[in-house]
Amino acid sequence: QFQLVESGGGYVQAGGSLRLSCRAQGFRLDFQSIGWFRQVPGKEREGVSYLSTGSGSTYYSDSVKGRFTISTDNAKTTVYLQMNSLKPEDTGVYYCAATSSPWIRYRDDEYRIWGLGTQVTVAA
Repeated sequence: QFQLVESGGGYVQAGGSLRLSCRAQGFRLDFQSIGWFRQVPGKEREGVSYLSTGSGSTYYSDSVKGRFTISTDNAKTTVYLQMNSLKPEDTGVYYCAATSSPWIRYRDDEYRIWGLGTQVTVAA
């Protein structure tokens, strides 16, 4: 069974950094659209960052641009989200997701495989 396994969440102070990992098990991430989403209580799930493993294109939401970086390893087995200068409003459950596509997909309902999420808490 295909699955994505997230890790790297935790508690940090404002201004700190975390690196989230998303490892694919049972499949490779070649020619995929990869998304990092976060769920905040009282708000809709939002797309934070996207990566096309086929073209190398990336996308960042305005709220994280300049602070977060999405990347993948050369073997295309793991996707990372480096999060710097974290703010309390970054707190939430972060999910990685993947779907086969030659370009980036921007809607959460377009993603077929999802991880179970990892909690990120940023203290004020």
